[in-house]
Amino acid sequence: MSARDDGLVPDLGRGALTDRVRATVLGRRTPRSWFLALGLATLVSLLFLLGVVYVLSVGVGAFGLNIPVAWGFPIINTIWWIGIAHAGTLISAVLWLTRQDWRASISRSAEAMAMFAIVLAGSYPLLHLGRPWLAYYLLPYPNLMDLWPQWRSPLVWDFFAIASYLLFTASFLYLSLLPDLASLRDGARRRFQQLFYGVLALGWRNSARHWARYEQAHRVLAVIAAPIVVSVTGTISLDLAVSIVPGFHFTIFPPYFVAGALYSGFATVAIIAIILRGLFGFRDLITRAHLNRLGIMMLCFVLVVDYAYLQEIFTAFYTGEAFYRGVYFDRWTGPYAPYYWGMILCNVVLAQGLWFRRLRESVPGLLCLAVIADIGMWLERFQIVITSTHKDYMPSAWDTVRPTAWDWLTYAGSIGVFFVLLLLFIRLMPSVSMHDMRALLHRRREGGHG
Repeated sequence: MSARDDGLVPDLGRGALTDRVRATVLGRRTPRSWFLALGLATLVSLLFLLGVVYVLSVGVGAFGLNIPVAWGFPIINTIWWIGIAHAGTLISAVLWLTRQDWRASISRSAEAMAMFAIVLAGSYPLLHLGRPWLAYYLLPYPNLMDLWPQWRSPLVWDFFAIASYLLFTASFLYLSLLPDLASLRDGARRRFQQLFYGVLALGWRNSARHWARYEQAHRVLAVIAAPIVVSVTGTISLDLAVSIVPGFHFTIFPPYFVAGALYSGFATVAIIAIILRGLFGFRDLITRAHLNRLGIMMLCFVLVVDYAYLQEIFTAFYTGEAFYRGVYFDRWTGPYAPYYWGMILCNVVLAQGLWFRRLRESVPGLLCLAVIADIGMWLERFQIVITSTHKDYMPSAWDTVRPTAWDWLTYAGSIGVFFVLLLLFIRLMPSVSMHDMRALLHRRREGGHG
């Protein structure tokens, strides 16, 4: 069965497709639903601004951090946002290398999601420094006092991992936008739009030479995308795994974190795809068949995550070490047990709904499962970071640490910032890759199968 028969290819001409996507950017009328969504996201994002100002004024003591829990919400949210960012790179690069047609409709929104998520991921370690204006100490810059970063510090690893991923994501997104920016430049009627998109298009003329250079650069970036996805999340997981803290010291952490990152990332892509269908009526460009494919990818990675849960428990009890077993008894029955069992409910029990195609193709059904996936993965990060450190090898240091109101405000506000950036992007830039969709339509018209 062809992709058109599966509902992955819209029944549109190439010109009609271009006009359809252009209208969402160059059109004079913006849907009221977009303004309502932007207003709500802006109000929520103010919580993040309020939290940042308060933390910078008072210090990191505003967060629920105390001995023995020196890492709290800042690290939890960093890992969570990095995970969300990774699916964007996977869809844009790895699926492009394997010539998966279904990525064409959702690749652009996934790339934008990756860009904004990694920006938010990088903001939390800066806040956690307490004095973010001294963050340049993490850079190995030449200086007269011979002050160099402590290369054994996971904080330095995080800096280079996040910085490299941010640079790669920005480059990949901008390169992908070039042909579409030129299309917006040529289709713009107002002078300021012609100048704006003309400058961004960098003189793109749709020549064979330009396309050859574009394909070459795109292929190079796509090839290095997979190791970057693995290395960035692997580096974050090694922050924990290289320690000897019970609950952290597991060799399974790198692949475990990669699978969890991709699970939450594909869930967020599904949420964005549903939002695009609702705001701009892209039901013929992002079809239920696309939602089904996203649901299948979520199912693949959640099964890996569930296996990792079993492997963690088996390893803890197989070692025969009392402290490792104690971590799990504490997670099951201790003060943070609701977080653990909430994670199991979201990622193990309710996630099994992804087996059913009817739920995967249902807009309300997949939206609920995607939101549940993001909640479950955040709970997983919480129980790894908090429950592993509040009881370690020294009973005299055991303590129960509770998140403060500022923890919750900055976390909720960061979600608002993410959606503000995303909504502005889909209004100023084409949220569906026009050149990818035109290429797909051309291949189907010529009888190819991609």
